[in-house]
Amino acid sequence: MLAVFLTVPLLGAMMLLDSPIDPQPLSFKEPPLLLGVLQPNTKLRQAERLFENQLVGPESIAHIGDVMFTGTADGRVVKLENGEVETIARFGSGPCKTRDDEPACGRPLGIRAGPNGTLFVADAYKGLFEVNPWKREVKLLLSSETPIEGRKMSFVNDLTVTRDGRKIYFTDSSSKWQRRDYLLLVMEGTDDGRLLEYDTETKEVKVLLDHLRFPNGVQLSPAEDFVLVAELTMARIRRFYVSGLMKGGADLFVENLPGFPDNIRASSSGGYWVGMSTIRSNPGFSMLDFLSERPYLKRTIFKLFSQETVMKFVPRYSLVLELSDSGAFRRSLHDPDGQVAAYVSEVHEHDGHLYLGSFRSPFLCRLRLQSA
Repeated sequence: MLAVFLTVPLLGAMMLLDSPIDPQPLSFKEPPLLLGVLQPNTKLRQAERLFENQLVGPESIAHIGDVMFTGTADGRVVKLENGEVETIARFGSGPCKTRDDEPACGRPLGIRAGPNGTLFVADAYKGLFEVNPWKREVKLLLSSETPIEGRKMSFVNDLTVTRDGRKIYFTDSSSKWQRRDYLLLVMEGTDDGRLLEYDTETKEVKVLLDHLRFPNGVQLSPAEDFVLVAELTMARIRRFYVSGLMKGGADLFVENLPGFPDNIRASSSGGYWVGMSTIRSNPGFSMLDFLSERPYLKRTIFKLFSQETVMKFVPRYSLVLELSDSGAFRRSLHDPDGQVAAYVSEVHEHDGHLYLGSFRSPFLCRLRLQSA
């Protein structure tokens, strides 16, 4: 009886609480079986951690020659050389210690090396930048404050650059949710993300694809005739044609992935590396798949728990997937409980090694490609 007296008021109070999200039901196919090239292994545990506790959240990685660069959770773009971490740029200001500091501090995400020894960087809150790492010069290319077709950019995410440096293709993951609320974006299933094109000469911005659910990593094809864009919430990668007979068209490059894709980068085999920090276990249980058709459960969860609390229940399973040039699964590298490589966001191949970025770990990892 006491339990009833306690439970009824609790349920009543819960009904009165507002939920920060208004999710709609989503439908997924049964995840692919983790067999064959997807068979679980521990290859990622052979990686070595670099710069441990010297940086946090090295989301994306670029090389100019043998010098490595990344962006960190405290708003910096840093140079990594000879065991030293050196700040070369900041796009924001102020304290950079908590999630509430992020909008003012900035959060560099996607980073690419350009053709003239400079870096192109996407900052989640500030926009697109070009950085000369040798002179410490920062040039704002496109501010997040600039409305694109009447809508603001709330979550600039990743970018890919043509070889001549003229065109930048980039993602704005949401007009509603900022990076610090990425889990709410995933759980709500908001379809307000976009793939955009920025012309560095004319300064013109075009929307190439709209109504995407958390568009994330982007990668130009070797022939620069199409751009791949990871649609994280839907566990798929879409393709948009930017030249040739199919120009302006779009299709699915690969769907029903075994995890939720973050950044996409080219592999030396002519295919693509995809980093995933959350998988869709089969056999097993995938929480995101289970919740996808139960929006009422999503609302209840976020009435009661913070994003950080919910993240503690997400298994730390890291998965790296190599796709062929046609989107077929070529090989997979696993760390089933994130013992060594955790929260993998990107796989950057350079000089016979795979460098693993992470959106929240206090290190990055390096794995010999021969070990993969």
